[in-house]
Amino acid sequence: MLSSLLRLFEGFTALESTVAVLVVSVAAAVAMEFVILRVAYRYVSNTDTEYDNIVVASVRAPLVVTAALVGVYVLTQVPTVRSSVLFTPAALDGLLGRPSLSVIVLVWAYAANNVVNRLVDAVNAEGNRFDFAPVFSNVWTLAVLVGSAGTLLWLWGIEITPLLGAAGVAGIAVGFAAKDTVANFFGGIALYFDDTYKLGDYIVLDDGTAGTVIKVGVRSTTLLTRDEVMVTVPNAALNASKVTNESAPQRRRRVRVPIGVAYGTDIDAFEELAVETALAEPLVLDSPKPRARFRSFGDSALQYELLCWVNGPTRRRRAQHELNRALYKALNAAEIEIPYPKRDVTIREMSGGDSDGVADHPSLDLQARERDGDGTGTNEAV
Repeated sequence: MLSSLLRLFEGFTALESTVAVLVVSVAAAVAMEFVILRVAYRYVSNTDTEYDNIVVASVRAPLVVTAALVGVYVLTQVPTVRSSVLFTPAALDGLLGRPSLSVIVLVWAYAANNVVNRLVDAVNAEGNRFDFAPVFSNVWTLAVLVGSAGTLLWLWGIEITPLLGAAGVAGIAVGFAAKDTVANFFGGIALYFDDTYKLGDYIVLDDGTAGTVIKVGVRSTTLLTRDEVMVTVPNAALNASKVTNESAPQRRRRVRVPIGVAYGTDIDAFEELAVETALAEPLVLDSPKPRARFRSFGDSALQYELLCWVNGPTRRRRAQHELNRALYKALNAAEIEIPYPKRDVTIREMSGGDSDGVADHPSLDLQARERDGDGTGTNEAV
């Protein structure tokens, strides 16, 4: 493509070629700034999303700079210009040609990194995908940095094979020295692609640690527990452990309230009372509807479980507390017995004598009878 462009300047003098290239470059830059970009701005301003606005704003400077500096590079390659200046062709490339291309590479590298980071920030602001955005941003920044550095070395004719070998050796050394950091870094990437959790999710680890995700970094994830204590967990540990995300796939969570009533209770009336009590609690969702389930025949009680739903895992403990209070008051008001173990102590006086007819001192025979809520029990010597 460059050779075809240079043929256009055949027959031109050095001055004519210079003027033509500079005029075309300036015209291209002006057209890019005041025509093409303005049309693009007008178009994206009518869309519903902000993403295209970010893209257009980020590529504005690279496009204008490229349109201007490409002309400078082309000018250094025109034969009549190369033969007319005081510098040698190699010196001309070193003073104008390669620097112009280097500036173009740097400007586009900055724009590429900036546009992705701004898009990530925009997505995070909408609350759709906050999970592991810092990890993705850092990986992208590293890729842009390596790519632009390699391109610049290639432009300036620097052999990168020895550098690659040295980088490999250095990478092995750094990998052994910072293996935990590297493990956390790749652990964060794995968690990102697995979509394990995101900011605001309530998670429970297999060691019992539980909390809301408030920060996701390259090295670790920070949880805020219910005691308002921040716990920092390395990403490698999260990647290797079992993580229960109680906020996914939906935030509502079921509350189980076990309760026992005495044998002989009208179970239809009790079940209706339990459901009405749950529906009266503001923390309990109306849908799905609360239900009372008869689980088993206990030793001294009919074992029930009241099932209902709340809007979020962090509300379960509070809802269970309120339901226990409300059920206790409702059962007392309805005179429905909640059985519990009872112990009766019997004191019996006994007297006896020895072989010579002398009476011994009275002794006490203590027996305890433990009664459950149904009135049955067993005797135990005390």
